[in-house]
Amino acid sequence: MATLAAPHIVPTRDDNFFLKMAVVMALVIIAGLSLQLAAGRSTFRSPPLVHAHAIVFMGWWVIYLLQNIFVTRGSMTLHRKLGWIAAVWTVPMIILGCAVTVAMVRRGHVPFVFRPLQFLIFDPVIVFTFAGLTAAAIMMRRRTEWHRRLHYCAMAMLLEPAIARLLPLPLFIPWGWEAAFAVSMVFPIIGVIADRRRTGRVHPAWSRGIAVMIAAFIVTEAVTYSPVGMAIYRAVTAGSPGANVAPLDFPPPPTGPLITGR
Repeated sequence: MATLAAPHIVPTRDDNFFLKMAVVMALVIIAGLSLQLAAGRSTFRSPPLVHAHAIVFMGWWVIYLLQNIFVTRGSMTLHRKLGWIAAVWTVPMIILGCAVTVAMVRRGHVPFVFRPLQFLIFDPVIVFTFAGLTAAAIMMRRRTEWHRRLHYCAMAMLLEPAIARLLPLPLFIPWGWEAAFAVSMVFPIIGVIADRRRTGRVHPAWSRGIAVMIAAFIVTEAVTYSPVGMAIYRAVTAGSPGANVAPLDFPPPPTGPLITGR
């Protein structure tokens, strides 16, 4: 009796691009965390909240890489099953991302390269922008070109902390956050250029994703230097050491080892 061989899945140029960029993103994240640890700015003696944050966020980066591997290999059943796990995974990411930021601000342990109020605003904005783009990508999961590009923009937004660890941010003061954001924008721009080279046109998902990222940047800057931002800072730091830290002044550089707490 004859048997039918499983069809050989040939990855498209689109598949290969997104897989390669997923690998690049993973390498950026690993490099950022490794440099932080090697320089002594991070420690395994950090509080449990920080470890939980690290495990959950690293888990997402693994999920994103696996999803691109599954697509390239044609393992769509695994891709869909992991996709639903990923959707649930974003919930603890939002909770822990905000919790770690609040804890650092309340302790008065914001890295000296950032304004404390700006740090309090931009970290949650990054997380919520990532979650919004991810939710949009999930909603458009049947429209593959939109789905993968929105996920990619969400990941680019999430790269900012890793990029900040790699940049010589003391040299960028007072524009450390802005510098990290500018570098993260290189990733969707690469996507635009790749589309143009592959197909001669740019998919509209890029303009939507980039617009959301830029909007997040504008919101961060607007809230940071507004009475609303000051009110948020006072409410968050009330009754904590962070209340004694000037919200818009850069903390003094540490006299001893720089331990960032994450």
